[in-house]
Amino acid sequence: MRAQAAPSDDTIRTLPDDAVRQLMWRFGDRYDLQMLVQSARGVARGPVARLVAEGARNTHEWTDQKAGLLRAFDEAGLTAMFADPAHGGFLEGPKNFALALVAFELAWVDAGAATCSLAQVLAVAPIHERGTADQRAAYLGRMVPPGDGSAPWRGAFCLTEPIPYVGVETGLLGGKVRVAEWREGEAPLLQVDKRGRFITNMAFANFVTAAVDSADERIKGSCMVVLEEGDPGTFDRGVPTRKLVHQLSSTRDPIFSMQVPADRIIGGYTVKDGVIVPNYSHGEVIEAVFRRTRVTVGLMTAAKLLSAVEPVIRYHRGRFRGGDAVAPGSVRYELGLQQREDAAHRLVDIWAAGEASASVGFAAARLFDELDPLERRKDEIFAERKLAGRAQVKALADIGKDAVEYLALSARPAASRNAARLAELEGNELVRFALLDSVANVLCPAVKLWNTGHGANMMREAVSLMGGYGITEDCPGFLGHKWMDAQLEATYEGPEAVQRRQLSVTMTNEVFLAQFRRWIEEMRGIASSHPGTGACTLGSAMQMWLWTLLYLQRATDADGAKLYGGARQGVTFPLADALCWLLASRAQVLDVLELARSAPEDPGLADAAPGLVSFFTDLCHVQAASAAGEVGRVCAELLFGYRRHPAWDTAGCAACYQADELDAMEGVIPGITASAVAYVDVIGAGGSHAPKAGPCAPADGLEPFLRMRTRMDGCLTGSRLAKDRAAEAVTKVMIPEALGYPV
Repeated sequence: MRAQAAPSDDTIRTLPDDAVRQLMWRFGDRYDLQMLVQSARGVARGPVARLVAEGARNTHEWTDQKAGLLRAFDEAGLTAMFADPAHGGFLEGPKNFALALVAFELAWVDAGAATCSLAQVLAVAPIHERGTADQRAAYLGRMVPPGDGSAPWRGAFCLTEPIPYVGVETGLLGGKVRVAEWREGEAPLLQVDKRGRFITNMAFANFVTAAVDSADERIKGSCMVVLEEGDPGTFDRGVPTRKLVHQLSSTRDPIFSMQVPADRIIGGYTVKDGVIVPNYSHGEVIEAVFRRTRVTVGLMTAAKLLSAVEPVIRYHRGRFRGGDAVAPGSVRYELGLQQREDAAHRLVDIWAAGEASASVGFAAARLFDELDPLERRKDEIFAERKLAGRAQVKALADIGKDAVEYLALSARPAASRNAARLAELEGNELVRFALLDSVANVLCPAVKLWNTGHGANMMREAVSLMGGYGITEDCPGFLGHKWMDAQLEATYEGPEAVQRRQLSVTMTNEVFLAQFRRWIEEMRGIASSHPGTGACTLGSAMQMWLWTLLYLQRATDADGAKLYGGARQGVTFPLADALCWLLASRAQVLDVLELARSAPEDPGLADAAPGLVSFFTDLCHVQAASAAGEVGRVCAELLFGYRRHPAWDTAGCAACYQADELDAMEGVIPGITASAVAYVDVIGAGGSHAPKAGPCAPADGLEPFLRMRTRMDGCLTGSRLAKDRAAEAVTKVMIPEALGYPV
């Protein structure tokens, strides 16, 4: 077997700049997005950073100082970015990726400011995704700054309520809607009563999109409605939430009791037998909204991790400078704490996790941009065919079968496949929709779960690398604030349990699993052409995860109870967690391949390309090894953990050798006694045995897993060498003389 070639001596020279990120995250050809990034960065590292440095986070109140952010957002074009050109916006087409980039830039400095900006988008998203044409024209246009110096309309999204109502269980609503008045020949007038909890933007919102349930037999089910501050009744903004994080956003507990016309029901309604039937339930609306906006929340935590790299390096290198005992030019003076392997290795782990979380987050955002027009086309086709309810579910199932058939056909050699059928499926918009939708339904909760959950843990690691400085207000990069903010991001728009529950369903979709099998083959191919990426390790871990999932779906525990099911969250949730590690690492590998392909062709990066690719390849390998280790742990625990351990009883000892039997065989097979002790349990005279819980547990039915586990462990070869190289590069990379924003 030919050994892998030694890595190049080239490595990263400076921290990655915009040119690198534009290639890795695929917007090098989008000048409009590049300008939007610069606008968002100007706000983040200017007004936002100054507010944090001046202590604006130290109050729960929405102050005039904080309100200046809204004007900064307006002037930078961030307020209008979600509107279509027809409504006064400037970005054509889907905007998931654009929103992700803006959230990333703002959260690089402060996630509360990012939330303040994006809450406006969240407020109008129900109208954008499910509103009528008139509703979109009315509200999307009002959110664009008029240009005469007056403020645009600002909104708030009101779903969460005081306990015990809507929270984790979004179907449990305390907010109610009734018919207040319904005159003959006129549109109904509705009475809406709603109490909110943790509602962002409430200090200044002009309108609210609120989730309510029917408390009237003349209204069917739930819906979302638009409430305006000028409507008759009570529009009480409520008291500020005494939160410890995201203080640059306004969060309050409002109370509404208002009368509004029925045409405020988002998406419209029909009247059937004297009953108002909303076209969309509140659940259908928020599903369309959250499956997109959760990705941006995940990217806010990713930004924190990558923003921590420079402050940590700066702190480590300057740790001993200024003291009489440390001479300029000495290793201790130049490297400080970076002369210790532990400090550099831990920073590499943070950097690698940040790259993976950014990669999977931006991949999901780009996917939703691709999916959005297909989803609208799907809705149009179903409307033309008059498909609804069960008929629509059946149609989607049939489309899923076509998508699986397409994947199977496209994987065959050209000579052995039905070219006509393949062309037919390739041209089918619904098949394309099914392929993307199945991945989107996995990526959205995965990004939210892994980026915010693991990201919060890694932010704690970043803070710890700053020593006591990390928990002070003047910590460079505001790392202490970012660590605390990450705790809210793990809960925002649904805590970890919600994401795991969704994943446990969507990750078993046959269309997704068919694509996942192709991804395993993809990683094998990448491992052949780019062995240093850790793709071989990742492919082995992906194969092991898939085998474990399929095994657990048909297996039972020691008591005969089915293992994989909605109620067995001790099984489904860890498997969902493990999948997230794989998805993030795969996205990171693909981004590095894009960098390797494009950087040498970029005149501004050609010289630095070998070093950039080498360093990011090593980070890939480090992260792939971490992902494989996590997947191996989870899978082994689930496969063995639900088996009952044998005891030193008759049943448990049935597979053991008896010492007297071995002694009798010794004359025929010399050495068998010594050999048997090394491989099986031996029961001695009087029932004596080794001091342990019981005979070694058998692995009946798990032999394929053991082979895959051994193979995967072998694939870890070289991963620590990659970490050593990355750590050495971190000690040499040049950083600016000062951070790009105040401290």
